[in-house]
Amino acid sequence: MHIETVMQELEALGKERLKKMYLSNGAHEPLFGVATGDMKPILKKTKLNQALAEELYATGNYDAMYFAGVIAEPNVMTEADYDRWMDAAYFYMLSDFVVAVTLSEADIAQDVADKWIASGEDLRMSAGWSCYCWLLGSRPDAQFASNKLAAMLEQIEQTIHSAPERTKYSMSNFIYTVATSYLPLHDQAVATANAVSPVEVTSDKGKSKVLSTVENIHKTMERGRLGFKRKHVRC
Repeated sequence: MHIETVMQELEALGKERLKKMYLSNGAHEPLFGVATGDMKPILKKTKLNQALAEELYATGNYDAMYFAGVIAEPNVMTEADYDRWMDAAYFYMLSDFVVAVTLSEADIAQDVADKWIASGEDLRMSAGWSCYCWLLGSRPDAQFASNKLAAMLEQIEQTIHSAPERTKYSMSNFIYTVATSYLPLHDQAVATANAVSPVEVTSDKGKSKVLSTVENIHKTMERGRLGFKRKHVRC
């Protein structure tokens, strides 16, 4: 499929209600407001296609950028490619749910995520922590160094309250994911969640909320879902 055809199909799937929701979360024009599940029929036609993904991502259209992540070939992309995608990821739904998700299926995922976590830039840091969440929630425990993840929990305990706002979300999600999907450090993650609670975040609109990390861990434990791993990260 050519990019023009994909853009036409995405536009036809747009819903005003979703467009307004994406805009309220930080997206900006251009965008159509496409439900992610509605993109699957287009994926069946395009298959994975890195060249097309690059064209779509470069449009700056939120829905096209999201679909670019769906059809990207993670191990074809280099570290420079992921950095370039992050440069264009202007809000968290792109950094955490497009770029970080795509990166999580690449062999270089941990190396790139580590660099982003150390960057000092809010969305890059958020994407780095988010990438680890996608990784921990889908890959076998044996693929991770327990001492490294333990040190990351300690880092969060020491820095989360002074971290940028979006990074706080991803750090909290990291604690939750370690507690529920990486059983070797379950106890430490629960202790970390209790130690940092409450974590308050403030939105761009000035509204504040308290993250429910401890509560969410307990809910997952009560449902007997500890050790859960996704079969697929991308849709």
